[in-house]
Amino acid sequence: MTQMSQDEIISNTKTVLQGLEALRVEHVSIMNGISEVQKDEKSDILRKNIENIELGLSEAQVMMALTSHLQNIEAEKQKLKTQVRRLHQENAWLRDELANTQQKFQASEQLVAQLEEEKKHLEFMASVKKYDDNQEQDESCEKARTDPVVELFPDEENEDRNNMSPTPPSQFANQTSGYEIPARLRTLHNLVIQYASQGRYEVAVPLCKQALEDLEKTSGHDHPDVATMLNILALVYRDQNKYKEAANLLNDALSIRGKTLGENHPAVAATLNNLAVLYGKRGKYKDAEPLCKRALEIREKVLGKDHPDVAKQLNNLALLCQNQGKYDEVEKYYQRALDIYEAKLGPDDPNVAKTKNNLAGCYLKQGRYAEAEILYKQVLTRAHEREFGAIDSKNKPIWQVAEEREEHKYDNRENTPYGEYGGWHKAAKVDSPTVTTTLKNLGALYRRQGMFEAAETLEDCAMRSKKEAYDLAKQTKVAQLLTSTEKRRSKQMRDDMDFSDEKPIKP
Repeated sequence: MTQMSQDEIISNTKTVLQGLEALRVEHVSIMNGISEVQKDEKSDILRKNIENIELGLSEAQVMMALTSHLQNIEAEKQKLKTQVRRLHQENAWLRDELANTQQKFQASEQLVAQLEEEKKHLEFMASVKKYDDNQEQDESCEKARTDPVVELFPDEENEDRNNMSPTPPSQFANQTSGYEIPARLRTLHNLVIQYASQGRYEVAVPLCKQALEDLEKTSGHDHPDVATMLNILALVYRDQNKYKEAANLLNDALSIRGKTLGENHPAVAATLNNLAVLYGKRGKYKDAEPLCKRALEIREKVLGKDHPDVAKQLNNLALLCQNQGKYDEVEKYYQRALDIYEAKLGPDDPNVAKTKNNLAGCYLKQGRYAEAEILYKQVLTRAHEREFGAIDSKNKPIWQVAEEREEHKYDNRENTPYGEYGGWHKAAKVDSPTVTTTLKNLGALYRRQGMFEAAETLEDCAMRSKKEAYDLAKQTKVAQLLTSTEKRRSKQMRDDMDFSDEKPIKP
């Protein structure tokens, strides 16, 4: 016999049930029709058949009920299987979510750890940066001692254009109506400056580019923040001598700022100045001069004609003109800048001494040695009076001591040791490189005039001051690292981009 399916069993069971029911009815009818005579003989047989038929009916009904129960169980089983599959799917989804969450959490922990390390690194670098600068200054002093004419009369590769000061974006906040770097860019800006100052351009450039991409997606290309980031990236490219890329970025930033902030905004002047500095480094003085003049006009209009930032712009304009041989204009610009610094910042401001050094350099290029000598002596005399008081016969400035040594160089020189000239070399402190530069410049001028004894005195003074200051700095280095404040760190960040006359950019 072939195996029957569940439906066939149910169908056959129903057929049998109907047959048994009909048979039972038939037997009951026969039993009722039997006569009394035959009843005793056949009634027992019919009664047994009816009982068997009823038993078959009962078993068929039980089978039907059992089949119905099995169907219900099968349906419940299928329902449970469906629920199990759904739970498996939900469990797999939860596992995926948990794995993604764990990955994000691990990435966040790594980022936090990286930022902590970078923060510690930046704090350390900000604290020791000044000592690195001291070392660089020592090397430049040694070079000047070997050949002091190089700094006084630079060759074509070291022209005075290197003294031009670009306007870093961080200085916008210091201007009365300037464009301040937004908070979302300030941290990135300082980080880029730090990496660039260390020469880690492979880190600084991608940071700038990623920030530019994010800014353009969120704010659009023509937004002041985009211009700010373009300006920062341009300065990084300029330090890598990628002048073409830097010029393209600065021109783009200039266009954006002109449209969004107005043509007479200080941020526009700052970008013009940086573009002029870039052209100056490439020797394109004629292209740089109108940009510098336009920046000067904007600053005069917004800040006033006697603002220190105007004097700074005049210094840059004077350097551009000096490299073109326009000495009349150079003298006019330097003199005006000098008047502004003395009136607004006082005669003891470092910018006064720097501008006098720049003007003296202009005189030297024209062979006007006497006028240059006067300016150098003014700087040194002022420094002497600040440190040691009024000048008299017993309290002489170092240049006067040097000239006396030149005059009496053949007279009992061993009786006039350097120590008897007082501690004047201490006036040229580590935080006043202008005084040291002036000592070297005047010494070089004396040497060109054949006054070798006077030149050696000034050069020796400059070297002693740097050595003494550097030894003191090394002794206090650890203490200052531990006590450096956030204000000092912020100031150092700004100084990283402040390419002043005392610390020119290397070509």
